[in-house]
Amino acid sequence: MNVIILGIESSCDDTSAAVLRNGKVISNRVANQDVHKEYGGVVPELASRAHQQNIVPVVERAIASAGVDKKDISAVAFTRGPGLMGALLVGTSFAKGFALSANIPIIDVNHLHAHILSVFLQEEGEDKKIPPFPFLCLLVSGGHTQILIIHDYLKSEIIGQTIDDAAGEAFDKCAKVMGLPYPGGPLIDQYAAVGNQEAFSFSRPQVKGLDFSFSGLKTSFLYTLRDRVKRDPEFIQNNQVDLSASIQATIIDILMDKLILAAKKTHIHHIAIAGGVSANSGLRKRLRSEGEKQGWEVYIPEFRYSTDNAAMIALAGHHKFLKKEFGNIADPPYARIKH
Repeated sequence: MNVIILGIESSCDDTSAAVLRNGKVISNRVANQDVHKEYGGVVPELASRAHQQNIVPVVERAIASAGVDKKDISAVAFTRGPGLMGALLVGTSFAKGFALSANIPIIDVNHLHAHILSVFLQEEGEDKKIPPFPFLCLLVSGGHTQILIIHDYLKSEIIGQTIDDAAGEAFDKCAKVMGLPYPGGPLIDQYAAVGNQEAFSFSRPQVKGLDFSFSGLKTSFLYTLRDRVKRDPEFIQNNQVDLSASIQATIIDILMDKLILAAKKTHIHHIAIAGGVSANSGLRKRLRSEGEKQGWEVYIPEFRYSTDNAAMIALAGHHKFLKKEFGNIADPPYARIKH
């Protein structure tokens, strides 16, 4: 019997639906929201409105391109949190309504847990290298930065995390200070490719153990620009690529220093990255080179699965389905991680 999971993702500003058959991707559709660019960041109310407009056609396209009948779907997996509450409500409500009408189970999924599983995503007929358990995962996104030991598909242990800001937030805030349009993180990555990463230096956090801190780095970057602009009003414009390369290299150094320490402490040499910042080309390149140096086996999700997508939600749902870990129709979404 085939296990066919419909996945729904609506935690931020991407509306996505995917269908997996027996844990393999047979369709994955994403609708982006361009409306936020003029505001320099995601506007929650506008995001939830756009999700309401997008979710029905996106789900219909995902099911149609998968070539499955709605009556053959085994369960609906959806992002319950964390994320923007209004956006989550749209996906949660749709998933519950779909499941009730089809008389199938719902499966609530933690968005961060799903990102971790993105390294396992593959299409039917693919046979890609996947990590064995346990492995280390550096989870880096706009809202979270963590190092985890992944014990199995549904069990993980946080061994290090940011004590203030996330790495993705540092990228976006530094981009905003430079006057780059939203989303700024990918633009920094683009400019960094042609810049000199040694052109500027910024203060680095001194945090013991495996935890991270990025608030001081953001402040150092802001003060550097403020002082230089006083002397040269055209400083940012004239040094955009070098500033991008320098701040990106600094953030990656901080991430990799902690990841190397984690590998030494745990004696685990299978290393993965996940989350939106795992799409950063500089981080992907650095992890590969560090893997060769350290003797690691490295696992990086495909670029299309690095950012928010429903395929990762459906995969988490697949493994919960196999263990009959179903959701409750009365459970509400949550904006923040519940401890």
